[in-house]
Amino acid sequence: MHTRETFIAQEEATLAPYAQKSGDSAGRKHPEPPHPFRTEYQRDRARVIHSRAFRRLEYKTQVFLNGTGDHLRTRLTHTIEVASISRSVAQALGLNADLAEAIALAHDLGHSPFGHSGEEKLNELMRGHGGFDHNRQSLRILERLEKKYPGHDGLNLTHELLEGLQKHSKGYEWPQSEQNHQRHPSPSLEAQVADLCDEIAYYSHDLDDGLDFELIHPEQLRELEVWGETCEVVKRRFPRIRGRELNAYAIRCLIDRTVEDVIHESQRRIDAAGVGSVRAVRMHPERLIRYSDRMAKGNRKLRAFLYGNLYYHPNVRAVNQRACDMLQTVFEAYLARPELLGESAAGRIRRDGLYRTVCDTISGMTDRYLLQEYERIRA
Repeated sequence: MHTRETFIAQEEATLAPYAQKSGDSAGRKHPEPPHPFRTEYQRDRARVIHSRAFRRLEYKTQVFLNGTGDHLRTRLTHTIEVASISRSVAQALGLNADLAEAIALAHDLGHSPFGHSGEEKLNELMRGHGGFDHNRQSLRILERLEKKYPGHDGLNLTHELLEGLQKHSKGYEWPQSEQNHQRHPSPSLEAQVADLCDEIAYYSHDLDDGLDFELIHPEQLRELEVWGETCEVVKRRFPRIRGRELNAYAIRCLIDRTVEDVIHESQRRIDAAGVGSVRAVRMHPERLIRYSDRMAKGNRKLRAFLYGNLYYHPNVRAVNQRACDMLQTVFEAYLARPELLGESAAGRIRRDGLYRTVCDTISGMTDRYLLQEYERIRA
């Protein structure tokens, strides 16, 4: 049998000295006995996958409103793609792939319905009441809103996974053990991997969906070096490839090129920094998981192109605006008539206030459930 001790021994023997090993975890807020057959990060991964919030991602918008196309990505398929890329990069760099994958699987749990348009609308509606940010909401779900275990709120995940979700905080403060009770300039390399792989998946797959849905066209992409160079490589290998087949294979190759670039550049930076431990990584003033300068420049141009031509495309914007108007209607109805929230919300209103309770409720909804609530309220 392969027990927890077997996996811990494998990590000690095979992972890099700067990898976050499960045997060195700072543990959980609520101590638990170890599992006989799984490491702490393997347990984290399973807890995220089995959560209600994870299942709801299937019916939440990525870019295009859920249900507008059978092959378009949802927040769930995006999450799975990020987890896959994160695991590949972590393994290549000798990092803890279980931790990187678990962070990736949890990173978008706090997303509202209707994608970033819904997030912007919720943040607007929560102005003066703490605002709304999907990264902070992911942590709120995992630490407070999920109800799976008697005796405490949340999923009781490891500190390393929760640290990995604090993308935009100014440093990372650890709540446990004297040596860790301080702010660190950087998160673990596994957290850095999941963060950058989110971007790799986001831009390449949104480009794929935009081409497939014909909201953008290959002729528009000629100005982008990362796209043009990739297509040239594909055409040299497959001279007869055309149309959607070319686009799909070029996306695949673009992801592959980007991942290889990140692996090589990150290893170069890790070696140059001379970090020899997890603590050294956390105390390093800069992130070490990076693109090369050339790839970073190409990705900035790709990002600017997507914002200019896809995310605010009139067809996308019009649909999202209608959806956000419905979100606002439901939000305001809950504020005016808290009884619409149901009996279970009463305790949360006393604890967190009406605005935050309404925000938690709406941000947790799928696209289709919010549309159903809109119809119920209007009836």
